[in-house]
Amino acid sequence: MLRPDNTGGEELIRLAGTRWAVEECFEIAKNEVGLDDYQVRRYDAWYRHITLAMWAHAYLAATAAASRGAAIPSGTNSSYPSARSDVCWHT
Repeated sequence: MLRPDNTGGEELIRLAGTRWAVEECFEIAKNEVGLDDYQVRRYDAWYRHITLAMWAHAYLAATAAASRGAAIPSGTNSSYPSARSDVCWHT
């Protein structure tokens, strides 16, 4: 677990860069798989819509990575580099 008093500058910069990659992926998911195309009327319907949109985005990311011959990370690893092509399927 990271503690503020022993976190180095490089680690903070890497974490800040990760945030932007995630934000970019959410923006792409909004445009490409309709993440934001739902008017909330009931929580359960909204939850199903969001879940389906995120599954579609994950499927597209996995198939794009497989078609490029890239390894798909199997878990979260703090030493895994955060590049745009590793997070998003849309390049």
